[in-house]
Amino acid sequence: MKKILEGVGTVLLVVGGCGVLHELTGWFRFIGFTRWFTEYLGFLHGRELFANIVIAVVGFAVLMIADQLRKA
Repeated sequence: MKKILEGVGTVLLVVGGCGVLHELTGWFRFIGFTRWFTEYLGFLHGRELFANIVIAVVGFAVLMIADQLRKA
């Protein structure tokens, strides 16, 4: 369970970070997940930067939960 949470958290953190960099600088166009997630969901149209920040924060939170499970 710990390894699964670590993997999911790492993926979310990297994808969210790359999405933030893409929105601010135009780099990392190869990350299709964030583009699909933010462009095709109607309520996120115009809020791509915020959505990517939330994805990165959720990834960080999942990593912290995995770290707490390791200590327990």
